[in-house]
Amino acid sequence: MAGSRRRTRWCVYLLRCRDHSLYCGMTNDLAARVITHNEGRGARYTRSRLPVKLAYAEAARTRSEALRREYRIKRLSKREKEELCRHWHRGRRMQTPRRATATCAGR
Repeated sequence: MAGSRRRTRWCVYLLRCRDHSLYCGMTNDLAARVITHNEGRGARYTRSRLPVKLAYAEAARTRSEALRREYRIKRLSKREKEELCRHWHRGRRMQTPRRATATCAGR
């Protein structure tokens, strides 16, 4: 049944590392991915910069869309990435933390 196939939600995210650098990635389960990074099983970049905290997240409709957005975010300057994080945190205060994370996590 092609119509009953479950839709996977994708998410592009920025993590704030211990050294204040930002790491950009994409996933279809944001909460699990942040845990994986903090357990030292995520990207090599974040392993030596633990702990990490979620600084920004943005939902994407498809994996392809998430890949394209991740590429565009990685090309932004540090200042532009920081601005994305500031705007996201401002808007997130109006939602409960669970609701904000669930938007990308597919819950």
